[in-house]
Amino acid sequence: MTDELYGVGVSRLMTETKQNHVTIKGVKDGLVFLLDDSCEFSTLLSDIRHKLEKTHRRILTGPIIHVHIKLGKRMIGDEEREQIKQVFSSQGNLLVQSLESDILEGIEQDKGNGPITVLKGIVRSGQTIRHEGNLLYLGDVNPGGTILCTGDLFVMGALRGLAHVGINGNESSIIAASYLKPTQLRIAEVISRPPDEWGLEDAYMEFAYIHLGKMEIDKISQINRLRPDLSYSPFSK
Repeated sequence: MTDELYGVGVSRLMTETKQNHVTIKGVKDGLVFLLDDSCEFSTLLSDIRHKLEKTHRRILTGPIIHVHIKLGKRMIGDEEREQIKQVFSSQGNLLVQSLESDILEGIEQDKGNGPITVLKGIVRSGQTIRHEGNLLYLGDVNPGGTILCTGDLFVMGALRGLAHVGINGNESSIIAASYLKPTQLRIAEVISRPPDEWGLEDAYMEFAYIHLGKMEIDKISQINRLRPDLSYSPFSK
């Protein structure tokens, strides 16, 4: 195979790979973009741009098109949402109407295991949020920031501060985050080991739980194995 043909083959393979991360479907009122929830966020952004600027450029030449974006089970914060919107807004005739995650849909559809409260913002250094029950926090927890709750905690953003769940002694509570790099985790009276001992090089969509009296960290895909009862969880589908 010549170098030229090899280059064409590699380029075609890269194009096909990119297309797998973004699926576009036509609906009555516009387009639905189904985004892969398992790839890295930076890869996803790159693949969206590739779709819009290369393989599907023809859709940018017509009238205004309403766009609905489906994130799947991906957990993202406000900053990532804005980055996605900016990619679409830079394309002239594409108007983002909705940006939805199965996380919120799953919570609204089934609260059988207890209600979950949704809060948003940034927990800055020196700030503390205390909550009774289960909490879904949309935003980052900065170093020096603290979230305390009696139930489960899901952070749609970076957890870099301190999180303490099960503060009433419930060791079955869990802590999950899009980006898990805390200064300290605590479940009931069990305190986490230092982050460098967790054995995870990439802190991306993980959760902490108690196993045999010790805190463990695992990939979010394993949450059903631990908590099959977690019907309100965004990860139970």
